[in-house]
Amino acid sequence: MGRFIFFCAMLLLGMQPHAWAQIGQQVADIPTRSGVTQRILVLSPPDPKAAVILFPGGHGGLQIAGNGSMRWGDDNFLVRTRRMFADRGLLVAVLDAPSDRQAPPFLADFRQTPAHAADVKAIIAWIRGIAQVPIWLIGTSRGTQSVAYLATKLTGPEGPDGIVLTATILTDGKSRPVPSLPLEDIRVPVLVVHHEKDGCGHCAFDKVPALMARFGNAPESRLLPFRGGVSTGDPCKAHAYHGFNGLEQDVVQQIAAWVLAR
Repeated sequence: MGRFIFFCAMLLLGMQPHAWAQIGQQVADIPTRSGVTQRILVLSPPDPKAAVILFPGGHGGLQIAGNGSMRWGDDNFLVRTRRMFADRGLLVAVLDAPSDRQAPPFLADFRQTPAHAADVKAIIAWIRGIAQVPIWLIGTSRGTQSVAYLATKLTGPEGPDGIVLTATILTDGKSRPVPSLPLEDIRVPVLVVHHEKDGCGHCAFDKVPALMARFGNAPESRLLPFRGGVSTGDPCKAHAYHGFNGLEQDVVQQIAAWVLAR
C-alpha cells in the first residue's frame, strides 16, 4: 500500500521517478571569442538522455552569480522551469549574456550576430565534450530570435540536433522577427509551442500557421498549442499567457517528451 501511495503521489505531482535523483548544479564560464567567456548555469541529472540550452526572453542579461543566483530573469518561463527539464532527464544549460555584454542592452541587439553564433558554438562543443547526447536549443519570446537564427547558421556537430520555439516573436518593428529569417535553411527538427491566447503584440497566434509553413526543409516540424492557465500583468511578460503561467508542468512535460523521443 505504501508503494502504491508513493507512485500515486508522483503522478499527482506530474513528476517522473528520476525526479528524486540528485541533480548537480554548477556555473561554467566557457571561453568563446578572444578575451570573452560565456557563462551558463548547468543542471546535470544522472545519466542524461539529451541536453537543452535555454535562451530566456527579454534582454537576456541574467547576470548569473557564482552561486547560481541571478540579478534578473529568474521568473522567465524557461528560467523558472529549468529544474523541471532536469527532473525529466535532460542536461540543462541556462544561457546568460557573454562577458562582453554584461551591461545594457545585454543581448538586445546581439541575438542575430556572428558573435552570438560563435558563443553558442563554443557552448555546444563544451556540452558535447561532457555528454554524448543530442543537444537542443530552446528559446522563449526574444530567445526565439536567437534560436531560429542559430539554427540557420550552426550545422552538423557544431550546431543543435533540434530546436524548440516557445512564444515565438512573429512581428517586430525594431529587429528581425523569426519569420524574417531564412528558415528554409533549418535542417533539424523544429517544435513550436504557443499559447492560443498569447496577448503579446509580437506573438499573435493567428500568425503561427504561416510560420509553420516556412519549415519545409526541416526533417520534422510540429505545432504544440496550449490553452488555459492564468494571465496577469503585462501580456508580454512571464506571468501572462505569453509565459505559460499555470501550465508549466504540462508544457515542460510535452517538450521533454518530444525531445527525448528524437
